[in-house]
Amino acid sequence: MKIKIKDTEYTLNFGIRFVRELDKVASVSNNGVSLGMALMRTLPALQTYDPVALCNVIYASAYDNKPRPSMKDVETFIDKEVSFEDLEKYFDDILKQIDESTATKLVAKNLKA
Repeated sequence: MKIKIKDTEYTLNFGIRFVRELDKVASVSNNGVSLGMALMRTLPALQTYDPVALCNVIYASAYDNKPRPSMKDVETFIDKEVSFEDLEKYFDDILKQIDESTATKLVAKNLKA
């Protein structure tokens, strides 16, 4: 999947590295110990159109771009560059990508069950 932020096109990837990167920005922690689980927490948030979850997913999935967009760039993109109509499409497209990725499809399937 590709996304254009500040006139730069970025490729979003939804494999194992995406899950690791998502854990860095959205994991559960207990007494300072990261427990991961970011994907399991993020999927329901995406399904309910949580903009913070969308920002976290875009940032985490853009890990392989040089340079990678900053979290601030992603937030500004969502706040000011995306129309209301397009925002829902970004949520839906990203959820579709997660549903189709080998690394994430089982988690997505189990959460739907």
